[in-house]
Parts: sequence; C-alpha cells; structure tokens
Amino acid sequence: MSKVVQLHSKDDVVISLHEVHKGEKLQIQIDEKDLFHINILDDIPKGHKILVRPVKKGEDVLKFGYSIGKAKRDLSVGEWVHTHNLETGLKGILDYTYEPVSPQGGREKSEHTFQGYIRENGEAGIRNEIWIINTVGCINKTCELLAKMAHESFKDRGIDGIYHFPHPFGCSQLGDDLSNTQKLLASLVHHPNAAGVLVVGLGCENNQIEYFKEVIGVYPPDRIKFMKSQEVEDELNVGLGLIEELVGYAERFKRQPVPVSKLKVGLKCGGSDGFSGITANPLVGAVSDLIVADGGTTILTEVPEMFGAETILMSRAENEETFDKIVHLVNDFKQYFIRHDQEIYENPSPGNKAGGISTLEEKSLGCTQKGGHALVVDVSSYGERVVKPGLNLINAPGNDLVSVTALAAAGAHIVLFTTGRGTPFGGPVPTMKIATNSDLANRKRNWIDYNAGQLIEGKSMDELKADLFQYILAIASGEKKTNNERFGFKEISIFKDGVIL
Repeated sequence: MSKVVQLHSKDDVVISLHEVHKGEKLQIQIDEKDLFHINILDDIPKGHKILVRPVKKGEDVLKFGYSIGKAKRDLSVGEWVHTHNLETGLKGILDYTYEPVSPQGGREKSEHTFQGYIRENGEAGIRNEIWIINTVGCINKTCELLAKMAHESFKDRGIDGIYHFPHPFGCSQLGDDLSNTQKLLASLVHHPNAAGVLVVGLGCENNQIEYFKEVIGVYPPDRIKFMKSQEVEDELNVGLGLIEELVGYAERFKRQPVPVSKLKVGLKCGGSDGFSGITANPLVGAVSDLIVADGGTTILTEVPEMFGAETILMSRAENEETFDKIVHLVNDFKQYFIRHDQEIYENPSPGNKAGGISTLEEKSLGCTQKGGHALVVDVSSYGERVVKPGLNLINAPGNDLVSVTALAAAGAHIVLFTTGRGTPFGGPVPTMKIATNSDLANRKRNWIDYNAGQLIEGKSMDELKADLFQYILAIASGEKKTNNERFGFKEISIFKDGVIL
C-alpha cells in the first residue's frame, strides 16, 4: 500500500498515510503518470503533509486544488508542511461576486423509504419519544428527576424513551440572547422525533410560558402540555400526570413506510484530522448528494469553518438571492469575531493541529466537503427550522454541542458527525459518529458508529456511500441505534452572545 495520497493534480503536498521518518526515500506518483523519488527531510506524523514541489516564501501552498495558506519561508521538497512553516492567507472582510457553476453529478430520483412516524402535520419522525423542555435552567434537576420517574413509570408503553435536555439559560437574558434561546427551544418543541412534549417553566423567569407560547406558535394541544412549577403543589406528581397523557397520545403513532424526501440529515465534523478531507467528509458529501437527489434535505453549519472555502458554496447557490444570503451569513459571523476583538481566521483547535490540519482554510476546505456537490437552496438563521428540500446552510458556530443542537432545532432527524479524534457526546437526535481512520474506529467502538477509514484500505467510494446510505436508513427505521442513543448521551447547548444580568 502507498505511504502517501495526493488529493488533486495541482497540489504541492501529499498526505502521509503512515508515519515517515527523516532520511527515508519515498516513491511518489503525481498526476497518475509522473513517478519519482523524494528524500524525506523531517519526521512526519501520520495524516500530515509532505511537500512535493518547491514553494517560495509568501507563495500559496495547494491542497484539494486550492490554497491552504502561505509559506512562511522557502520550502524544499520532502519537508513536513505544518504550522511551523505555513500560515493562513486569509485577511479581513472580503467582497464576493456571484459566479454560479453548474451542479455536478445528479441521478434519477429513487424510491428509497424508511420506516418512520407520520405526525398530524404531515412531517415525519424517526423516533417516538417524549421530550421535556424547560424554559429556564433553574429547574434542570427537577426536569431530570421527572424524566427518570416517567421512564420507570411508562417504559413498557409504545414509546422510544422520555428525555430531558438541561441548559443554563431562559432567565437574566436580554435582547438577541433571550430571543435565540426562545427560538431554539421552540424549534425543538416542534421536532417530529418527539411524539409529545412537556414544557416546564418555573414562573419568575424572563422566558415566561405565556411569552414562549407566542414563539412556539400554533401547536396541537394533545401533543404539547405546559406546567408552571411555582403554581402547582407537587410538580413531580402533576408532571407525571401530564406525561402520561402525552404517552397515550404517542401510542397512536406506528411506523410506516416513509419516502426519503421527508428525511432531514445534519452534517457536522469535530475533532478533525488530516484524513477528514480524504475519507469521512467526502463520503458524507456523497451520501448528502444521494439524499438530496431523492428529494430529501441535508443541513450544513459551522460558519467559521466555511471561511476560506465559502466561495465554493457561493458558486453553488441556487440563485442570486441565495448567494446574497450566504454572503451575509459569512460576513455577519466575521463581524461577530471583530466585535469581540478576536482574530477571524484563528480556528484550528489543538486537536486539529495534532491531527495534521495547519490553517483555517485547510480545515474549511475539508469541512465543506460534507455538503457534496448539490446546489445550496436556502440559508436559515440560528434557531430556525429549514423549510426547503435540498442542501441548506444554517447559522451556528463550529462548537460541537452548539452546532449539533442547532442542526436538531433546524429539523435534522439524524446528525452525521465525522471525527478523526473521537468524541462520545450526542445531541437530542441520533448523532452518528463516522471515523476518518480505522485506528479510531477500532479503538473507540463505544463512540464510533461507522468507519470511513476503509476508503484508504481498498474500499471504493461507490461501495461505501451505498453502505452508509443503507445504514442511515436502518437508523431512521429504528432497526439500529447510534452509540449516543445506546448510552443515553443526549445533550443540548445554546449559543450565547450577550449580557447576563
């Protein structure tokens, strides 16, 4: 097996598939025709970059066919390329021009289905759960205890579980912060994976139930119940009674064949490494294209991890109106950094860097591959639910918990989470961990659900994308559970950008 892989014929670097050491001679094939040997000048970790063409100080270094930064000094063939000799080439707020490209690929719509639940409003769910949503963090423990008691009381009824998602907000918040909390929680209340929802308030918080109902809007009274804890004598007893009513309502729903056009899938990466842009992210992008071709919806976020690759998404905007929305999405998030006196383009985490990612543009070029090649049909604000089938962008940061929560609130039934270093957490919906490399998949079997590392071990993209697509349908049908579901790792985190009183 080759020790390196080149991702694009224009690239100045190849990726090491194994550790290589100073003094080794590697046989490298470029452009599928030029075969030559290079002397390795440094010890180079697995997943990191090796220079195969000389680059002068200040010149671009290409990977994926795009610049991933500027050389800090003259670079020689055989060098290890990383943060010590490569820096970001991104500067300031940019102007953009609408330059659409024709979408790649495309196929006839299939008749794929999954076994889901059709709700009263026609939406589909993939789980038949009861959710407890609290308006304020003061009653987290009350709601946690209520969920445990309800689980013991109703675990043998026709539901998939009773869950509570603690958070610290809903009181002492002002302006956009309070609005963001309300919008996100209201979107979770509407999520079709929840057959029934109990909204629990305290009674003195900013996010009063009366105001929160206005944000929720129209709702079926059998599906959503409300309880204000300060106004009842025994909130646990009253809460159990309300949950029993919701369980009775949930039992009406049975799994039935549902077309993939009703499926919504979130796309996320975290703990990325040098293989993310080679294996897991392109694989998820290929599956995203399959779902979109079937009339389904995929949702991409992590706006700071679009910086440096945003023009790729902009060129795939369905129309100029959508292009303008993407421009505002990107530039507004840059202004958020500026407002807090933070460097816009300082993003790769210590784990990313240890895994071989050197600059934000390198990370972004790998990250955006999760969106495949479909047209971008719409852009939504933080906490909003997506409404158009196809590839959507939503406003949220790169933070794993915050962005997965935002994807769930946007309507994602499942989140595909690619990772090169691993993480155990899960959002309120099934959060499917896809390893970029086999070492991680074999070492963390209780975290990882699928191994995309097989792509560099002899499996083809066509083979794996078909396999992963079927795995997703099995998750959606309840035939399989993700590891975060098996171990009860279901959390939310809400974006904050303001004053707390």
